[in-house]
Amino acid sequence: MVISCGFICVFAMMINKVSLQETVHREAVIGGSVILPCSSTKHDHKLQDTDVHWRHNSSKLVYDIVKGEDSLDSQDPRYKNRTETFPLEYTRGNYSIKLTDLTHTDAGKYTCQITPSDEQKTVQLIINESTAEKISILTDQENQGETEPDSVETSLPRLWIGIASVIIVIVIVIVIGFIVAWWKRKNSSSHRAERHDMSSDAHEVEHMNQ
Repeated sequence: MVISCGFICVFAMMINKVSLQETVHREAVIGGSVILPCSSTKHDHKLQDTDVHWRHNSSKLVYDIVKGEDSLDSQDPRYKNRTETFPLEYTRGNYSIKLTDLTHTDAGKYTCQITPSDEQKTVQLIINESTAEKISILTDQENQGETEPDSVETSLPRLWIGIASVIIVIVIVIVIGFIVAWWKRKNSSSHRAERHDMSSDAHEVEHMNQ
């Protein structure tokens, strides 16, 4: 009987511990802002006895509330002027913070530790590209996709023009060669005909002299 009661007590404590360490997820865009929620479910503690510690990835000090008052002396420089709370909500147990001017480095796990109630809230923050950046990236990709086929299409006519130019040059050279050869043969025939005429004239002169 005692063992059963002890088991029930331990089980109840484990359920209570899990419920106090719940995790929520938040999504935001670069350059935007986001509210990281943290509320106490226990209201039997006075505000002046309450401490709240916000941490990023278990190490970076984001925000501290000590004895119900903001304490930023040890705040990590990267969060200065970028975090704000809601002091009027402290009495209701609401210790949420607002993070502005978001960057990729702000993504990760944020924990909110509340004492002496020993409550811990975990917020998983996901940072997405802004709508403008998404449009810019898509536009660049589309332009790049359109430019590559154009470059291929413009290179093909240039290739054919080059080939045609070479062929024309070769044809011109061949034609000139034929003309030169024909001219040489013509001159050679003319010279032979002249020599033949001169030889005939000489024979006729000799015959007349005889």
